[in-house]
Amino acid sequence: MNVRIKWMDNMTFVGETGSGHAVVIDGPPDHGGRNIAARPMEMVLLGLGGCTAFDVVSILKKARQTITGCQVEIEAERADEIPAVFTRIHVHYAVSGRGLSDKQVQRAVELSAGKYCSVTVMLAKTAQITHDYALIEAR
Repeated sequence: MNVRIKWMDNMTFVGETGSGHAVVIDGPPDHGGRNIAARPMEMVLLGLGGCTAFDVVSILKKARQTITGCQVEIEAERADEIPAVFTRIHVHYAVSGRGLSDKQVQRAVELSAGKYCSVTVMLAKTAQITHDYALIEAR
């Protein structure tokens, strides 16, 4: 796996992935940025959300659950001192489907958090990570 980060101007960068995708990264005006894109630490949380959502959907599909949606909301706190690492992260899953098994959704969340999501396991080295979920019956 490889990525390349290219400085554009001010505090704006373009990240290019080895799989051929690009994303803009920027900072706030008080740090020389123009506030035109996500911050680097927001990108880390997006990576966490994408990784764990991928796991949960995949696990539920393999369990033959009729899943119609999965939304992940993440709230995080950072240390006051530099490096301002994440110290607390809460991940909330809103999983929708028809006749979803609470037990299967709980299992999917636990498997992602404890075994499959590399981002969660990595961030757990510095942050207390908690999870919860809500089941939403689809029409």
